[in-house]
Amino acid sequence: MTLRLALRAVVVLLAVLSLASPAYAYLDPGTGSMLVSAVIGVAAAVGLALKMFWYRVIGLFRGKRGGAEPGRPGRIDGAPSAKE
Repeated sequence: MTLRLALRAVVVLLAVLSLASPAYAYLDPGTGSMLVSAVIGVAAAVGLALKMFWYRVIGLFRGKRGGAEPGRPGRIDGAPSAKE
């Protein structure tokens, strides 16, 4: 019952969003480049977050504890350093 209600809500939402009216707005080329750079920035941030999360998951399966190594402060288990 709840799934059917959620599906109906999604269909109604898509129907309402598909009715577009003219905006009468001007978007200059700078707006397009701003949007492209924002998308690239979000993709880079998501990629970095997934990479850091992935190293923590791999560390759990390998039996390593999270956090910094005793001799090297700030280094996370499994993450490559700038020198490597």
